[in-house]
Amino acid sequence: MMPSKTLTALQSWSSVGRWTLFGTLACVVISVGFNAIVFGDLGAAALQRSIVSAIVLPIVLGLPLFFYMSLRVRGLAITNRRLGLVARTDSLTACLNRGAFTGQVGTLLTQRAHSSSGALLMIDADNFKAINDLFGHDAGDEALTIIARSIRTILRAGDLVGRMGGEEFGVYLPDVDQHSAEAVAERIRRSVNLAVFAPDGKQRSLSVSIGGVAFEGSASFSELFRIADQRLYGAKQTGRNRVAVVHVADHPFIDLKRSA
Repeated sequence: MMPSKTLTALQSWSSVGRWTLFGTLACVVISVGFNAIVFGDLGAAALQRSIVSAIVLPIVLGLPLFFYMSLRVRGLAITNRRLGLVARTDSLTACLNRGAFTGQVGTLLTQRAHSSSGALLMIDADNFKAINDLFGHDAGDEALTIIARSIRTILRAGDLVGRMGGEEFGVYLPDVDQHSAEAVAERIRRSVNLAVFAPDGKQRSLSVSIGGVAFEGSASFSELFRIADQRLYGAKQTGRNRVAVVHVADHPFIDLKRSA
């Protein structure tokens, strides 16, 4: 299958070609029609020369003009697309930023309110303050990029991952049940454990705690976030490097204090 970026580029160049071709053809048709009406009573020879002129001039002048204008429009479209990507993306981890992640998940939940299922996972790096204190903030940034990459290697096309702030990530898994969500969360946890992180030349372990909630039917992002966040900090309090996923229908409400 052709990569999406390649398809976008081809579609963009295809658009340039279409605008150039059809714009020029439109000018030719209008010019020919105008000349046929205005010079139609001057005889066949004069009409023939005017028709030739009506065809040649729009092609000579219009073709490069439409091509140039189409290139400018294409350039603006690419710039706007890049600016939109920058606005939606966390610069350090290349994940969606909090606003974009929250908005996209909320939109999906609304669009599929009565026929959807899925899960929201909240993922938090364990002992992240200690990494910053021992090895510096550059090493902390490296750890975050490694964790983000480890998460993405497990996800499917169509899953969403966002950086919620600090060392916390969110993952939305459409069309999964609780069992599948637990399996994905566990694979993410193991992937982070196996990642190579050597800020001082020696391998140092990374781990994450994961809380999640699965649902069917209608659900709001705020409700899912609250439950997943509770499960996350439950995992923190019971030893870290753990997964805790519940179903939205049967989770107990637990008031937990946050820990690193």
